[in-house]
Amino acid sequence: MLSRRHLSVVTLLALGAMAVPAHAATLQIVMENLVISPAEASVKVGDTIEWINKDVFAHTATARNGDFDVTIPPNKTVTSVLKKAGTVEYYCRFHPNMKAVLNIAP
Repeated sequence: MLSRRHLSVVTLLALGAMAVPAHAATLQIVMENLVISPAEASVKVGDTIEWINKDVFAHTATARNGDFDVTIPPNKTVTSVLKKAGTVEYYCRFHPNMKAVLNIAP
């Protein structure tokens, strides 16, 4: 049987383990054949986006509200970390018909 002191230590350790924040997630967004996939995604502030360009020409991920503007060279991957919550519509400046939405939770 555990003594009161040991029980207190075990309880504090268990509570401390529950207070550890979750690790940030990584979302892959692919640009291929002039399409952004997924067209809508939900993420959190602090998450990382891997912008993957599978086309033979450059694309951008340009937020309409100015929150980000990422250039992705042909056949390359670029990463960025989300810093602000909100619903962000973005598009490719070179191919404005390529559009998508990120729902960024706090």
